[in-house]
Amino acid sequence: METILSSHPFSPLLNPRSPPSSRTPASPQPRSNSLPVAKPFSVSISSSLKTQTLQSNRSSVQLPANWITRVQQGAAALALSLTLSFGPGLVSGNALASEFDVLNDGPPKETYVVDDAGVLSRVTKSDLKRLLSDLEYRKKFHINFVTVRKLTSKADAFEYADQLLERWYPTIEEGDNKGIVVLVTSQKEGAITGGPSFIKAVGDNILDAIVAENLPVLATEEKYNEAVYSSAKRLVAAIDGLPDPGGPQVKDNKRESNFKTKEETEEKRGQFSLVVGGLLVVAFVVPMAQYYAYVSRK
Repeated sequence: METILSSHPFSPLLNPRSPPSSRTPASPQPRSNSLPVAKPFSVSISSSLKTQTLQSNRSSVQLPANWITRVQQGAAALALSLTLSFGPGLVSGNALASEFDVLNDGPPKETYVVDDAGVLSRVTKSDLKRLLSDLEYRKKFHINFVTVRKLTSKADAFEYADQLLERWYPTIEEGDNKGIVVLVTSQKEGAITGGPSFIKAVGDNILDAIVAENLPVLATEEKYNEAVYSSAKRLVAAIDGLPDPGGPQVKDNKRESNFKTKEETEEKRGQFSLVVGGLLVVAFVVPMAQYYAYVSRK
């Protein structure tokens, strides 16, 4: 019995951590029987758990990343939409670009019209082309009409018209017989400029009359086609030496006052006094006459 319990060949296997010694008691170790079998199983379980944990961590990291990316894209789209809708810089930039495009593009080749404001009809453009081309063929004067919505680079239409003349016709020889008419729709004003021969042929009176009557009056009523075409007819008539067709009739918008004048008040007061006095006399005399007649019968 003693030989079986203290058997040396099995002691290293049952307890591998303790070195073989003759002084070690040969007693059965309950934990030594499960160690060789349980250790690989526990390692495999732990490794599988680690793998599953890493995969779950990766999936949990990917979901917030995708969500954050979508939120960022949505925020960027929203910011771009708001900028396009409410950004005043873009609107002013377009206005500046349109205004300077008219300067940089040069004079129109055949149409005689640069309708940047988009207020002229096709019929008006055709009538202007026929009228102004005939004038250029006969008198060698070339007139351009320009419409713009708003001026930002110059204070008024006169400065912008002079700038157009200098840019389109840099030399005196090129701009001598040229004329430019500018109509600003938002400001309801216009201007006329031109070379020395053009100004002399038209005359200051007609130029001032067109600027004071045709362009502002009709533009105020938003009759832009009539404003442009009537101005062209007055210019052509002046160059041809014909009678001036005249400008539009300025409407008197003054309303008559509802209050009576002093003379009218005095007159009405006198009439009212006569009527009241007559009624008082009748109210007093008639009863007295009736009473006298009644008494006299008795």
